[in-house]
Amino acid sequence: MSAVGAVSSCSCLHPGVWLLKPGMQKMSSSGLHTAARCAAKDYYEVLVLGGGAGGIAMSARMKRKVGAGNVAVVEPSKTHYYQPLWTLVGGGAKQLAASARPMGSVMPKGVEWIKSQVTALDPDKNCVLLENDIKVSYKYLIIALGISLHYEKIKGLPEGFNHPKIGSNYSVHTVEKTWKALQDFKEGNAIFTFPNTPVKCAGAPQKIMYLSDAYLRKTGKRSKASIMFNTSLGVVFGVKKYADALLEVIKERNLAVNYKHNLIEVRADKQEAVFENLDKPGVTEVHQYEMLHVTPPMGPPAVLINSPVSDESGWVDVDKETLQHKKYPNVFGIGDCTNLPTSKTAAAVAAQSGVLDKTISLVMKNELPVKKYDGYTSCPLVTGYNKVILAEFDYNAQPLETFPIDQSKERTTMYHMKADMMPLLYWNALLK
Repeated sequence: MSAVGAVSSCSCLHPGVWLLKPGMQKMSSSGLHTAARCAAKDYYEVLVLGGGAGGIAMSARMKRKVGAGNVAVVEPSKTHYYQPLWTLVGGGAKQLAASARPMGSVMPKGVEWIKSQVTALDPDKNCVLLENDIKVSYKYLIIALGISLHYEKIKGLPEGFNHPKIGSNYSVHTVEKTWKALQDFKEGNAIFTFPNTPVKCAGAPQKIMYLSDAYLRKTGKRSKASIMFNTSLGVVFGVKKYADALLEVIKERNLAVNYKHNLIEVRADKQEAVFENLDKPGVTEVHQYEMLHVTPPMGPPAVLINSPVSDESGWVDVDKETLQHKKYPNVFGIGDCTNLPTSKTAAAVAAQSGVLDKTISLVMKNELPVKKYDGYTSCPLVTGYNKVILAEFDYNAQPLETFPIDQSKERTTMYHMKADMMPLLYWNALLK
């Protein structure tokens, strides 16, 4: 987990799952688990690594299967964050405090909270190693460790955040700096970046651009701003239907998109951003900025790199349909830390949790998993302070939409679902 706390990925929860299946929204009437501790014992029937969206949701499901006291979550952070809200925090539409809850308040009652860090995994011996050489064994292991941010891979960061004019919606420490930079904007370039790595919520790097454009129009500063989106990718979005819609928005609002441009250095004292042209390795461009929003390079948590459970890139190596590990049948993965070939979002976690629940149920009965995950994920593309394009799609980058409308259109109803309804469903449904 990030040092700033357990952070769930961006995106709305699956509207079809949460809005059309009210039976899944039942809330526990029992009290909250609040006791944090070191491992109360050295063996659990189900051990969950990570206290983000996937870890908490699966620990609640597993407790109902194997009983109180038989499930533990390993998570060092004291705070659980609903990070999808940070897009709106960076744009000044929500307060940071609204995204945070004490970890103990979201930990399911009857689930042990092991407040420690995982330092090594030994699936051949069915155990993990924690800080202070504490060993905990398990019958079943669920890995939900999320994704790590690597600002340090950009020269000049993270120390550059000590200067004004620069922010990042991906960190609790820098998201409010985005809003400050936007408020302080006078004239010049407003630059928004997308790194040359996998990221969580691939739409978030450009959502803040649309909000910034809307804010500058509202405050009469837009004519003094040159807004550009410098992305390492070759497309603005990976699903053509929504990419076409976004390109129309970009054209209408006179926004510039520079493809295959990767941020490699920030000279914050000079307000300069250096980009490498990925089509011409070694060729760089320097842009002055009045505002800079950085999306950091990301990667698997350090404990997973070169781990027995990971692929050669460090992601947990699971079957893309069942979420069961390809080598260890009693090991499972969920969310951003896996090598599932879909976007890393909270919506994906919501869909995956139902499939993984069925998978583990059958494995516990010595039966083969049959429920299949289709890669469903969702990204509410915020294009203004009251507009959202709700992108929903599968492994094949084909739309997999919930509502009987054209979801590639900007809609106010979808904005309110993103800003107001989804946080409630997250805290009161998914995590339960």
